[in-house]
Amino acid sequence: MSRIVQWSITVALAGFLFGFDTAVISGADKPIQTLWGLSDLQHGLLIMSMALWGTVLGAITGNWPTDALGRRTTLLLIGVLYLVSAVGSAVVSDPWLFAFFRLIGGIGVGISSVAAPTYISEIAPPRSRGFLVAMYQFNIVFGILMAFVSNYVIGSFFASENAWRWMLGIEAVPALIYTLMITRVPRSPRWLILKRNAVDEATRVLRMINPDANVDAEIAAIRAAEDDERGAHARFFSRRYRLPILLAFLIAFFNQLSGINFIIYYAPRVLEAAQLGSQAALLSTAGIGLVNLIFTMIGMALIDRLGRRTLLFIGSAGYLLSLVLISRAFYGEALGGIEVPLLLALFIAAHAISQGAVIWVFIAEVFPNHVRARGQSFGSSIHWVFAALITLVMPWVLGTFSGGPVFAFFAVMMLLQLVFVTFLMPETKNVPLEELQKHLVGDNVSLRRVHLSRARA
Repeated sequence: MSRIVQWSITVALAGFLFGFDTAVISGADKPIQTLWGLSDLQHGLLIMSMALWGTVLGAITGNWPTDALGRRTTLLLIGVLYLVSAVGSAVVSDPWLFAFFRLIGGIGVGISSVAAPTYISEIAPPRSRGFLVAMYQFNIVFGILMAFVSNYVIGSFFASENAWRWMLGIEAVPALIYTLMITRVPRSPRWLILKRNAVDEATRVLRMINPDANVDAEIAAIRAAEDDERGAHARFFSRRYRLPILLAFLIAFFNQLSGINFIIYYAPRVLEAAQLGSQAALLSTAGIGLVNLIFTMIGMALIDRLGRRTLLFIGSAGYLLSLVLISRAFYGEALGGIEVPLLLALFIAAHAISQGAVIWVFIAEVFPNHVRARGQSFGSSIHWVFAALITLVMPWVLGTFSGGPVFAFFAVMMLLQLVFVTFLMPETKNVPLEELQKHLVGDNVSLRRVHLSRARA
C-alpha cells in the first residue's frame, strides 16, 4: 500500500467518527425524550439538533485552525473533541449537560468536514484525487452503518433504560484509536509551502508521495498559483471567487435539501410510522446503512472515471424516483410491509453514488490553494446550517404532517438540483488544482457552466 493511500485512509477515519457521531443519536432518540419528558420542540433543540449546531460552529470556524495550526494538528484536535463528547454524553444526568457534550462532538464534526477533505485533496495526485477524497465520505457512511449496527446490538442484547448511554459512549473507542493514528501522518506539503515557507519539509513529503515526480516543478506551480492570488488582493466574498462560492453553496444546499440527514436521524421513527415495530425499524435502518456503504463504494469507483457531474445526473434521477414513490406510499392506504424500507434504500443508493461521493471532493477542488480551507469552511457551513434547521423542525413536522408532504418537498428540491447540474456545474475530474484555479477563479469568469479542456475520461 502506498504512503499516500495510508495517509488518506488515516485522515479519512475522521469521517468514520463523523458518521458514527451523526447517526448514533437515532437509537437514543425516543428513550431520551421519554426519560426527560421533553416536548417535541425541546427534544429537537436540545437532543437531536444540538450536535448539528455544534457542527455549524465547527464548520464556520474550522478554516482558522486548519490554516493557523495546520491540517494535521487540527485533525488531532478533532479526535480529542470526539473522545470528550462520547464519554460526556454517556454519563450525564440532565438534558442541558447532554446538549453541551453533543455540542462538543458537533464542533468536531464541523471542523472535520473542513480539515480532512482539505488535507487529502492537497496530497492526492489529480487522477486519483476523487477516489482518495471520497474515502472520507466512505468512512462517514461506514461510521453511520456501524452506529446503526451498534444501536441494534446494544438495544437487543443489553435492553435496559440505560442502553442509550452505551450506544453513545462506545464512540470513545474509535475516537481514541483515531487520535493515536493521526500522529503518524505528515503535514500537508501545500500548507508547509504557503503557510510556513517550509520548503525542505514539503519537498521530503512530496518525494514520499511520488519519488519519480519533478518536485521542483510542483513547488514552482504551487508558488506561482499563490502569487497570482496574493497579487489579486481579493477578499473571500468578492467577485474573484464568486463562481467557486456559488458552486459550493448550491452543492451543499441541495445535499441537505435531498432529505438525507432527515432520514439518517429519524429513520427509526419514519419506519415506525410505516407500521413497522420498533425493533424491525432499527433492523431496517441497519439495512439502509449497508446499502449506503455499498453504493458509496460504487460511487468511489466511478468518480474518477465518469466524473463528478455525471454522478450527480445519475443521483438526481434516483432521488426523484424514490422520493416521489415514498411520498405516494405515505398518501396511499396500503402503507406498510417492505415498501417504504425498500424505497428508502433506493433513495440512499441514489444519494451515496452521487451527492455522498461528490460533495466533499467537489468543494475541496473548486477553491484555490490560498483560500481552500476558507472555501471548505464555507461549503461545510452551508451544508450544516441546513442540516441543523431540518433536524430542529422535523419532530414538529412529523408530529403535524404525514410523511407524504415531507417527501414531496424533498422531491421538488431534487428537481431543482437537476437544473443546477445541467446548466451550471463544471466537470473537475483529472484536472490539477492549480489549473482548476485558472478556469474557476477571476474577475472575468463567466457564471455559465465552465467546460474544462483537461477533464477527460
